[in-house]
Amino acid sequence: MRIGTDIKKDNEVDFSTDQSRVVLIAGKRGSGKSYTLGVLTEELFLDNLLLLIDPLGIFWTFCLPNTEANPKSEALALSQAKNLPVTVLVPGDPIARYGKDVFEQKLKLGVEFRPLRLNPSDISPSGWCELFDLTISEPQGIALFRAAQSLTGNHYFSLDELMEAVMEDPKPQDKTKEALINRLDMAKQWDIFSSSDDQIWKKLSSNSINVLDLSVLDPGGYGLGNLIVSVLCRDLFIKRVKSRQRENLGLSENTERIWLLIDEAQRFVPAGKSTFSKDLLISWVKEGRQPGLSAVFATQQPSGIDNDILSQCDLILCHRLSNREDIAALNKLSQDYLGNELKTYIRHVKNQGEALMLDDFSERMAILKVKERRTLHGGGEKILKLFEKEKEK
Repeated sequence: MRIGTDIKKDNEVDFSTDQSRVVLIAGKRGSGKSYTLGVLTEELFLDNLLLLIDPLGIFWTFCLPNTEANPKSEALALSQAKNLPVTVLVPGDPIARYGKDVFEQKLKLGVEFRPLRLNPSDISPSGWCELFDLTISEPQGIALFRAAQSLTGNHYFSLDELMEAVMEDPKPQDKTKEALINRLDMAKQWDIFSSSDDQIWKKLSSNSINVLDLSVLDPGGYGLGNLIVSVLCRDLFIKRVKSRQRENLGLSENTERIWLLIDEAQRFVPAGKSTFSKDLLISWVKEGRQPGLSAVFATQQPSGIDNDILSQCDLILCHRLSNREDIAALNKLSQDYLGNELKTYIRHVKNQGEALMLDDFSERMAILKVKERRTLHGGGEKILKLFEKEKEK
């Protein structure tokens, strides 16, 4: 897979995706981190099932050709600038999340929307307690755990059934029940829960780039984005493991390899803190090679990524960094085949769009210029101009 051009040798730079990979894209704001994530996504399209976690709502623009490319660039010279099919997974109702005008405008530009909701049964009894920051040593935590546990034998259940289980439990006091009902009633307002078993992994399309837009959620408490990532990726993990078992037995199975791409990865696998998705994502990178699971973690703050993730990365694409802690975190990934420590080479990356590539599979290092995207990068100014042109028509 081609990623760019070696600045020193002026030849193409690529890397193998024949096996499962764990990729780290690092770089300070404005250095090209998200752009490179977009380039990788374009290159991986068609041969893999792609799920891109988008906390900022900037990756729906895969549906638009890169009309801003340099006319002398290879992308336009080879007529490769083009739009790609995009499926945006939206937690809740897309019209309510975006507003009718934005929703309809994006539809016109080629975005396909699919609402995504969890069933309450997707969350374990202890997960329900964690969601509301309760412990099973306090009355509300005990009552909520008991209510959720009493329903776990069901294939799926609704929030109303969970609330009913709380009320029917004879042990908690009335004030404890009332407090829990208030919390669960608030959860209804989040609009991320369904009363049916939707099997959310079926929302993913094999024929388009799947973008999970978490920008529509409140970035504050409750960790709803992490919760959705955890449930969705857990289901994909289990499905792919079962598919691999069938493949090993010679049974027919058409499940593609899965690439999980995460922007602002420090939100999901933070160093020194727990999140709903962290343990699952660590299992993804540690146990995913055999079932064909790959991952890309993009971050402005590599020092904020848990070491269990960093230590599994076999491909590093590092844009410009200046923070000492971030450079020190990456320097721990220095390999024996390098002539010097990694931090020595990081200092040579100075311009936007340049990146240091360290590939453990081929045991090579290069400073490269990342190639231009075929589709439009989700930069705010360019998108505003695009909307203005559409309004003029």
